[in-house]
Amino acid sequence: MTLFLPGTFGERQVADQWLFKQEGVYIYTSGATYASVFKNITLKKYWEKIETWILANCPPILDTLNAGASEQDINNLENVISLKLPLDFIEFYKIHNGQSFTHLNLFDGDRLLSVDEIISEWKLWNEVLPDIDKNCKEMYGEAASSTPDKGIKPYWWSSSWIPITSNGCGDNYCIDLDPTSDGTCGQIIRMWHDMPNRDLLATSFKNWIDNYVTDLQSGVYTISDDVGWGGIVKKD
Repeated sequence: MTLFLPGTFGERQVADQWLFKQEGVYIYTSGATYASVFKNITLKKYWEKIETWILANCPPILDTLNAGASEQDINNLENVISLKLPLDFIEFYKIHNGQSFTHLNLFDGDRLLSVDEIISEWKLWNEVLPDIDKNCKEMYGEAASSTPDKGIKPYWWSSSWIPITSNGCGDNYCIDLDPTSDGTCGQIIRMWHDMPNRDLLATSFKNWIDNYVTDLQSGVYTISDDVGWGGIVKKD
């Protein structure tokens, strides 16, 4: 295995060798693909990378991270939604069960919800959807719908969308457990409360976290003290 100094990030094949980034260096390795390396990275390792970045940039955020979710917490969530959650999500939440209430948000102005808050947010959306549909039928003659990216069903809201973050204004990152045939079960989507866009962000929870950690380490994010959308946010 040969190590290289950091340069232009990329993934490319040279003969039977692959170039990928790991621990801040670029590595040529024979007989392995980036996908196989990515597959072997644990969610605990991602949390370690996130916490290391936070410690260097905004230590108070560490105090907002809850203790890990218990098996009972996960079972309760699955029983409420009547769906099985992705194993990567479960592994991630068993380390930290979201954040306590704070303006120091983890995901670009969105706070990572605890399991109990996920249940509350999910129930809230299910409760308000009939009123949204009623209003749309009165105004436009049909139930509310969205204009989603490919792979997402054109609902305004679906009980198969599991909200895992909140920006406090009704917008969420969700795990989509009922995609179209072009999508992937467990993909991460953006749910907006006042816009029809439904954005596909990643094909899996692990892929979403991997992208986030890569962006953290690449300087895409900074710290904001904004009391509404503070914490870790993308640079302008």
